[in-house]
Amino acid sequence: MNIQDQNVETVEELAKNILENTKNKMGMIPNMFKKMANNPSLLDAYTKADQTFRENSGFTTQEQEIILLSAAIENACHYCVAAHSFLAKNQSDVSDDIINAIRAEEKLPDSKLNALSEFTKSVVKERGYPSQETSDKLFEVGYTEKHVAGVITGVGMKTMSNYINHISEPEVDDMFAEFKWEK
Repeated sequence: MNIQDQNVETVEELAKNILENTKNKMGMIPNMFKKMANNPSLLDAYTKADQTFRENSGFTTQEQEIILLSAAIENACHYCVAAHSFLAKNQSDVSDDIINAIRAEEKLPDSKLNALSEFTKSVVKERGYPSQETSDKLFEVGYTEKHVAGVITGVGMKTMSNYINHISEPEVDDMFAEFKWEK
């Protein structure tokens, strides 16, 4: 579907502020945000969910990117897989072997992070009804009910971005290009 890219000059005030702030922080406006800006409620909800997930989920930055990348893989979102692979490597110090394992849908070399990734993918795949096995493993490696709710926050925000990307098919930004991915 051809959903128009929006820019700072063409959007409503709320979206304009978000796009301007994003450009100031990142030096660019991601193509996904240009699609989301067609409706300020989506862009605002996504950026607020991202902020609270980053600040309040109880996960390290590495764990956050593992959740977000795992959800993007399970949802087969080419744009978010590229973006979160970039963020995992360059901003969260996730090792290449972990990133590559998630992208290849293989077992992660770290059992705790593997349990987190598998639980996240089960939440996505089973539409909020994770398997008992992945739930048990999550708790066995030390995660708590707080973490279960945090995974739901991450999956919720990825659902918003993955679905707009499925519908609008944004081009992967040059910043993320080395991590292009297809199912």
